[in-house]
Amino acid sequence: MRLLYIEDNERLARNISASLRARDFVVDSVTNGKDAIHWAQSCEYDAIILDLGLPDMDGIRVLDRIKRINKNTPVIICTARDALDDRIHGLDAGADDYVVKPFEVDELMARIRAVLRRPGGALGVQLIIGNVTFDTVARSVQIADTPMRLSRRELNLLELFMRRKGRILSKDTIENAIYGLDGPSTPNAIEVAVHRLRKKLQDAGATSVVHTLRGIGYLMEDDGQ
Repeated sequence: MRLLYIEDNERLARNISASLRARDFVVDSVTNGKDAIHWAQSCEYDAIILDLGLPDMDGIRVLDRIKRINKNTPVIICTARDALDDRIHGLDAGADDYVVKPFEVDELMARIRAVLRRPGGALGVQLIIGNVTFDTVARSVQIADTPMRLSRRELNLLELFMRRKGRILSKDTIENAIYGLDGPSTPNAIEVAVHRLRKKLQDAGATSVVHTLRGIGYLMEDDGQ
């Protein structure tokens, strides 16, 4: 799952982003409202974390623009503004939750999971294709009844394929979803990642197969039907 983190304190942004990545999220971090609006328009995010004290515009204005772009993307405000009026204003402006600084990463994680479990959110469901089951809350995979071990990036890639069952995914789509703004380290990173995931699924006896459509992209289907 991919998050946009909008925070002008670079040290805090770096630390929180690292903690979120360690919990299997792909995180894009920006430090001002202009960049935040640009990336909210350019990419599809599962959730957005927003600081209100930005250097170029007020965070409430950024929140309004983000919600105009995609009203269904959950936004969690994380700010030092702790007055009751500020919290009410933020929630009334469209925020899905409000966290006051300083906060613990575990609290932020719990709030992210909570908004993603709401109807239409990215969590709270099991993804199933053939004999492959992906628990989006526990971040675990089973082939039939046998647990399967995957790396963080392989989990993100499998989740992407399973959420887009039967749809062709281009390399650009995969790159944006599992690498974010940093991009892959090598030109053939997507091919290598797909190959490794495909082999692990095959070795584990999965009926779901990732097909390569040369020059187009990749497609996951259940070949056990």
